[in-house]
Amino acid sequence: MTNQAPAPFYDVLHKALRQRKTKIETICPGSDAVARRVLEDYGAIFIASRKVLAPPVCIFTSEEEVTRFQERAGVATEAIGFDEIELQPEAMKQLLKAREEALAENLDITPRGGTEAARRNYGDSMRLWDTRFLPALDYWVGQGRLPPEEAARLRTLPLREQIAEVLELEKNEIYFSKDLSKSILYSIAAPGTSQHIAMLAFDVSEFLEPRVREILARHGWFQTVLSDLPHFTFLGWKEEDLPKHGLKSVVVNEQKFWIPNVPDHP
Repeated sequence: MTNQAPAPFYDVLHKALRQRKTKIETICPGSDAVARRVLEDYGAIFIASRKVLAPPVCIFTSEEEVTRFQERAGVATEAIGFDEIELQPEAMKQLLKAREEALAENLDITPRGGTEAARRNYGDSMRLWDTRFLPALDYWVGQGRLPPEEAARLRTLPLREQIAEVLELEKNEIYFSKDLSKSILYSIAAPGTSQHIAMLAFDVSEFLEPRVREILARHGWFQTVLSDLPHFTFLGWKEEDLPKHGLKSVVVNEQKFWIPNVPDHP
C-alpha cells in the first residue's frame, strides 16, 4: 500500500468534472450548505472510474429525476441468494468477480437487508430518512431538548429545509442517527443523496470479515461512508491509487474508510 499523500479532493473533482463537461457548481452549488455537506460525506462516487456513470447532481429531487438517471446508467440484475440485486453493469461485474473469489475461499458476499442492499429509488430514500428522523424527534421531545411545537414545525417543513435544520440541531448534539449518537448522515443518507440511488453501493452482510473486505477492495469496492460499516461503494480503482484520486484513509472500528480529502474531515 502506498504512503503517498492524498491529493486535495476538490482539485481532483474539478478535473474529473471538466472531463465530463460539467463543473462543481452545477452538480453541487457552493451556496447550498446541505449539498456541499453531502458532497464531502458521500462524494467519493463523483471520482469513480469512467466505467460507471456518476450522478449529475449531489441531491436528486424527484422520482422522475432518479428514474432518468438510472435508465441512462443502465441496470444489471443478478440473483444473490434469495434476493434480486440491481447495480450499474460494471459495479455488478466486479461484485460477482469478488463473490466468486470469496466462494473459492469458503467465504461469501451477500446482501444485507435484501434487495435494498443495492439499488434504491427516491421513495426508498424518503422512507428510510423517516425511520431515523421521526423516532429521533420523539426522543428529543421526551428528553426535553425539543419543545413539542418545534418538533411539529420540523415535521411539516419542505424536505430541503428539514434536512438543513436537522444538521443545525446536530451541531448542538441533538443527533438523529439510529443510536442518537452521531449525525443522521452516518446512519442514513438524506433523501435523494444515497449512493444506492446511483447504483454504486452494496450493503454486505459479511462486512466484519477482514478477508471479505480485502477481496472487495481488489475488485474496486471500498467503504466510503464513515460509521456505515456494511456499506461498500464501487469506485473501480485500485486501492493504492485512491490517494491520487483525492481520497484519504480513516480507520473506524478497525475498518478502513476512504473519504474525500477535505480540510474539515477527521
